[in-house]
Amino acid sequence: MAHFSPAYYTRGSIECWDAIRDWELNYHLGCAVKYIVRAGHKDSKEQDLKKAIHYLQNELDNCLLESVANGSSGAIPLSLLSDDEWT
Repeated sequence: MAHFSPAYYTRGSIECWDAIRDWELNYHLGCAVKYIVRAGHKDSKEQDLKKAIHYLQNELDNCLLESVANGSSGAIPLSLLSDDEWT
C-alpha cells in the first residue's frame, strides 16, 4: 500500500503520527499535537490552535475528574501555575 502523508503533518523528517506513537500519547494529547504541528500550514492557524486547546482542555478536565475520583482535591498544584520555572 502506498504511503501518503500531507506535508502539513511533517516537520523535518518526523511525521506527526510517528511522534505521537513513539511518545505513547493518548487520543486527546495526540490530537493536540497534530493540530499544533499543522497550525499555519493548513487552513487557519487560529482555528488549528483553538482545536489544540480544545483537546488539551478535554484532557485536563479528564485528569481533574480522575484526581477527584481517586480522592485528591483535583486542584492544580500551585507549583505548576508558577511562571518562575519558565523564566
